Amino acid sequence: MKKFLSNFRFKKLVESKIFFPLIALAIILLFDLIVIPGFFKLEMKQGHLYGSFIDVLRNSVPIMILAIGMTLVIATGGIDISVGATMAIASSVACILINPTIIGLKLSQDISSLVGNSTYSFTPLWLVILVPLIVASLCGLWNGVLVTYGKIQPMVATLILMIAGRGIAQLITNAIKIIIFNDTYAYIGNGWIILPFSLYIAAFIFAIAWLITRKTSIGLFIEAVGANSRSSFFAGINAKRVKLFTYVFCGFCAGVAALVVSSSIRTSDANQIGLYMELDAILAVIIGGTSMDGGRFSLLASMIGALVIQATSTSTLALGVPASAIIAVKALVVVIVIILYSQQVQGFLRKIFGTNKQKEVKE
Repeated sequence: MKKFLSNFRFKKLVESKIFFPLIALAIILLFDLIVIPGFFKLEMKQGHLYGSFIDVLRNSVPIMILAIGMTLVIATGGIDISVGATMAIASSVACILINPTIIGLKLSQDISSLVGNSTYSFTPLWLVILVPLIVASLCGLWNGVLVTYGKIQPMVATLILMIAGRGIAQLITNAIKIIIFNDTYAYIGNGWIILPFSLYIAAFIFAIAWLITRKTSIGLFIEAVGANSRSSFFAGINAKRVKLFTYVFCGFCAGVAALVVSSSIRTSDANQIGLYMELDAILAVIIGGTSMDGGRFSLLASMIGALVIQATSTSTLALGVPASAIIAVKALVVVIVIILYSQQVQGFLRKIFGTNKQKEVKE
């Protein structure tokens, strides 16, 4: 009986959405432990923890935040490939609010007077943070309206903003990189409270999403719409509002990620901020076991998936592989994930543990 119970628990673990992401992360970290000397070495300097593993956690924060919003969108059967462009827009808005001295291709004032002024911000910082989040949420609302009420395919609807978004971001800043001198704003991406401050932001966003989806009926509505939109309609669920909410929340998450990235690099860069990050977010969700067809989802598994992606990138760079080849490495990860989540592999695992279960019952 004890063997049967242990086998049953292990079977449940294997079928859990966090099982394969954890296995993938463990394999990568084990590789780093063997190949990269001192990868897990931690040092406490001025009350802060430093180390390669801490860098992985810190650099994965933007992907984690994007993956949280993307998980809800994909769980409804949709997709948002514009989150990278939304990040560029939100970061440009934040930076122009701090230093709106850009006119045309010239500065309306001598920027040298701002150098060394760590408190300079033309707009109050609470507006610098709030306005970009509202703008990013409006971008998500735009995508949601096109998908739900315009009945445009999610890939096509979000492709519009993906293409136009960076152009909009460049119009906001007049294609000039705005340098940020304000240390309070920079603390969002560069601050430390033992661990990087951005990690606490990611944990906060995760907590909000978890509370909304697991402590209210919204999570059930999202899974119902993703599993079968027509059946959810007959069950009295307003699928349009549910989908609209997920796109707005995804845009909000892109805004938070934009604040983290722009404060970390202390500048607005419409061409680079958020570039290809929509692909990382989608890959993190897929690694987390959320089906592209919609249905059941796991926010924690998506967070682990984001760690897998960043750990892969960090390990690749540590081995001396050119940064341009990282995309190819990620493509290999995609292939492996697709194989692991294929019906054949899943069926094989269920067959093994199902057979063991039958044996235990006979005994």
